[in-house]
Amino acid sequence: MMIEKEKMPFQVWILTLAAFAIGTAEFVIAGILPQIAVSLSITEGQAGYLISAYALAIVIGGPILTIYLARFNKKAVLTGLMVLFILGNILSALAPTYELLLVSRVIAGLVQGPFYGIGAVVATNLVSEKMAGRAVGQMFAGLTLANVLGVPAGTWISLQFGWHNTFLTVAAFGAVAMVFILMSIKSTGHGEAKNIKAQLMAFKNPMLLLSLAITAFAWSGFMTLYGYIAPIAMHITGYGEDAVTWILVIVGLGLIIGNTIGSRSADKNLNKASLFWAVAMILSLVLVGLAIDNKILFVIAAFIFGIASFANVPAMQLRVMNHGGEGQELAATANISAFNLANAFGGILGGIVLDSSMGASMIPYAAIIVPVIGLLFITKANKSTLNG
Repeated sequence: MMIEKEKMPFQVWILTLAAFAIGTAEFVIAGILPQIAVSLSITEGQAGYLISAYALAIVIGGPILTIYLARFNKKAVLTGLMVLFILGNILSALAPTYELLLVSRVIAGLVQGPFYGIGAVVATNLVSEKMAGRAVGQMFAGLTLANVLGVPAGTWISLQFGWHNTFLTVAAFGAVAMVFILMSIKSTGHGEAKNIKAQLMAFKNPMLLLSLAITAFAWSGFMTLYGYIAPIAMHITGYGEDAVTWILVIVGLGLIIGNTIGSRSADKNLNKASLFWAVAMILSLVLVGLAIDNKILFVIAAFIFGIASFANVPAMQLRVMNHGGEGQELAATANISAFNLANAFGGILGGIVLDSSMGASMIPYAAIIVPVIGLLFITKANKSTLNG
């Protein structure tokens, strides 16, 4: 008798579409950073702080919004968050100054934490337990697609029509995602207001705190490099401005492969997947640093970096959700905050290195420092799981 293979529900694909729009908004700065710097008469390092502003909005605002929103109809919450996302990106498109652009990035950034956190819980509830890692990976595939399609497309739009139109396009994608959410996600009705203290009690679990630390430390190397890949490619490797779009496409393909492999390996053995891919990302950063002066080798190394980095995402998110208990949605959102605390630090670190005497060539090596500490947390968590 043949056992029917479980299929990924259509609603998870809709969440993937929304994640694509949100991911494009977050990462498109990597491709348009030089244009923004010239347009607003700031340094590329200062433009990179737009990454940190977006990320810190997620870190601070995400958990607070989730505590409040977790009780409500999930369809209404996800729709409302997309409305805020659209408004934030329209403001970015209209921003005439660096300061106003920073504010608009904060507004858009407030959406990501609660959307990914609540959306991840919705995704796992739509599938069986054995498919949980793949459901989370499928939703986060929107991030990888954002990097292979959204970011390069946004970069091209910026080069052809100006960076303001890039943000308008992102807002349009958000509108499409919002319509599909309204059409496909089922209303759940209002749940009982969750006691804030009860939600926060989940954070007394040391394994949850350790899991969040793994994300914050082990992930930090990603944005340190990725956020400044355009100036590295242009100023060090010797590529022209037009080539950045295709480099981002190649890296994005690596992210898709990494997310797919990482999802399956997380379902198979979470502990081994966490350790293996964290080490792989560190080694890939070294490889990028060694290949930075050669055009062909640099692109190959950047592709490998894409695979190794995003293979970490499903394991990191699933580990936190496994230890979230009654506060699973808040825990999932807190992990998005942990991802973006790492992104904020990476944006700042990369900007400092870029504007310093060390220059862009040292960014891959600077990106290694904090993830090495993350390996210690992974080792400790794996030992605790085995002993438990």
